[in-house]
Parts: sequence; structure tokens; C-alpha cells
Amino acid sequence: MKTILSFLLILMLSSAAVAGEFVTYTVDGAKYEGYWAPATAKAPLVLIVHDWDGLTDYEVKRAEMLVQRGYTVFAADLFGAGVRPTEVKDKRQHTGELYKDRGKMRALLYGSLKEAQSRGANVDNAVVMGYCFGGAAVLEFARSGADVKGFATFHGGLQTPEGQDYAKAKGKFLILHGAADTAITMDVFAALANELEAKGLAHEMIAYGGAPHAFTVFGEDRYRQDADKKSWKRFMEFLGETLE
Repeated sequence: MKTILSFLLILMLSSAAVAGEFVTYTVDGAKYEGYWAPATAKAPLVLIVHDWDGLTDYEVKRAEMLVQRGYTVFAADLFGAGVRPTEVKDKRQHTGELYKDRGKMRALLYGSLKEAQSRGANVDNAVVMGYCFGGAAVLEFARSGADVKGFATFHGGLQTPEGQDYAKAKGKFLILHGAADTAITMDVFAALANELEAKGLAHEMIAYGGAPHAFTVFGEDRYRQDADKKSWKRFMEFLGETLE
């Protein structure tokens, strides 16, 4: 009985340790609402970039999982405060606007990192990760020459826009992908591998058999528990290998 009570107490304390909050910040005069979840003062930083739904409970859950492992987390907002599209046409509109304006996308990513720094985050010891649209944004950030230690994508957009390359990129890359993804095919996956290899960038790319696009999204038809658990485990290892 004491053992059970002790276990429950540990669970309660670990949950209580996650003290994140939504915060409003400004980039180029526009308001955005991110999620700030600090760990210890010197903890490494993980910057999360959301998928095409905008910053929702999904990213908050992932942030909480990371804080429980000792990482400070800032979940960025690339759409704007209060903009959380639920209809496919609206999701396409908001992501499409940023795909067409890569300069704005980069500014929002740098602005989010700056906001995390202003709150005490250690941006010199950071990894940026993203889901779906967020994965595409993470690679855009990498191509801009962002000075962080690593970039990780889960079922992210992997295409390199015409006229861009990885000449300025630095840090390590972890690409976690579904082999059954019909939106981003294995041909695109292979093309990115060739690009990263050609530039001599440290990278690891894993494809999970039978996993479709968005295979990590809890509660969705496309969720694949095995691929989700394996990819998260590898991501945790990547953070341990990359961050101090």
C-alpha cells in the first residue's frame, strides 16, 4: 500500500512541476501567443513549432513531456494570437501565406527564439523541432543559418524551395518520417538525404514502415502508436546527444 501511495505522490509531484503558461509576444508589430514552460535556470531549450492547426493542446502536451525530462520549452506561434484554424481551407490559407513569404516565416522563428531568450532560456544550448508544417518551418530555419545545435522534424514537409539550399545550415538534423506518407513521399525523403549529405551536415533520417502522415498525433485515425513511441524515444536520445 505504501508503495502505491509513494508512486502516486511521485506522479502528482512530477505533474505539479510542469508550470507552463500561454504568453503574448510581438514580432514586427503583430501579436502572437506562445506557450512558455521553463525548467531549471540552466536547462537546455527546445523550441517547438506547431503543425497547420496552429499552437494547440497537442504542442502543449509535448511541451509538458519535455519539461518533465528537464528541458525548458517554448512553443512558438506562427499564425498570430487567437488564430487557430479548424477548417482545412483556413489551415491551407495560413500555411500557404507563410510558404509564399519565407522571409516572414524566418522572422517569426527568429522572433520566437528571441522571446524565449528574453524569458531566460539558454538559446546557446537549443534544439528546434516541429510537426508537419512545423517541420517544414524548422528546415526553413536551418537553411537560414540559425545558430542552434539541432533541428528535428516529425512527419514534416521536406521539400527544399527553388533557389534555396543548405549552404548556411549548421548543427545536427534528425528527420523522423512515415514511409507510408503520401503527402511527402520517400522520393522527397531521399532527396533531402542527398542534399544534407552533399553539404556534409550531420544527419540521421528514419522512416517508419506503415506510418502515414501525422503518425504522432494522438487520437487521430492516422496515429500509429509504435511509430510514435519509437520516434519520441529517438528524439529523446537525440536531445541527450546534442545538448549539454
